Amino acid sequence: MSDFLPGDPDLARPKPTASSPAPHERPERSTTVVMLTPGHPAEDEFAWLQERLPGVRFPVEHTSQGPARADVEELRSLGAHDRLVPVATRARLVHRPDAMMWASTSASFVHGARGMDRQAKWISDAARVPASSTSLAFLEALRALRITRVAVASTYPPAVTGHFVNLLCEEGYQVSSCTSHRLPSGEAAAALEPDAVWRLIGERYPAAVQAVLIPNTALHTLPLIEELENGLDKVVLTANQVSAWRGLRLAGWHGHPEGLGRLFL
Repeated sequence: MSDFLPGDPDLARPKPTASSPAPHERPERSTTVVMLTPGHPAEDEFAWLQERLPGVRFPVEHTSQGPARADVEELRSLGAHDRLVPVATRARLVHRPDAMMWASTSASFVHGARGMDRQAKWISDAARVPASSTSLAFLEALRALRITRVAVASTYPPAVTGHFVNLLCEEGYQVSSCTSHRLPSGEAAAALEPDAVWRLIGERYPAAVQAVLIPNTALHTLPLIEELENGLDKVVLTANQVSAWRGLRLAGWHGHPEGLGRLFL
């Protein structure tokens, strides 16, 4: 599985004309990573992150409206070609992004490894920039950190969580611990207060676990990552964290901000 880069990178930017200023004369341009999200839960996480990363923009574009149940078939429909491509095309014209992310964990991993690759390619072709998804970003983050043994703290019902665990196992990772909390929707996850997020994640994991994975972009976790890593003494990887990290890396941004976990350091 892999992220996708457009076939002709020159198509991603307008070509200079005779009246265009020389490249060194152009004003500095921010790094822009568009986040395609199914609905509105926790999209404020990207606004929170944008405030802390000067010169970085995370515009959010919605691929669907209204609540969606944490149901395998409904999640598959959220990640369909006709949901993603029109929005990616429009986002290219509006935002002129450097990269684009399908910022949904469950609506990517329920399609399996090949389906995740197809989603990334659809978006990259439509946006004419590198593209990936949250599930692919989790795998890239684990590779970057050289982590092989993980725990999963999931908001999803077991039938949905099982698809994520199967993906990790198929990719060669050992899942030493897994919890499913049966929240019915992204809206229910987004409504959790920080203390409820802590209770959902838990405080004790086997010593062999190197990282705790929290796979739901609807969950508010970014302001908690440093506290979670210190409290658990583990690497913590959350859905919005890995989505932002992978999108920025694809866009060519390689900063190392503090407070966003070991992944960014």
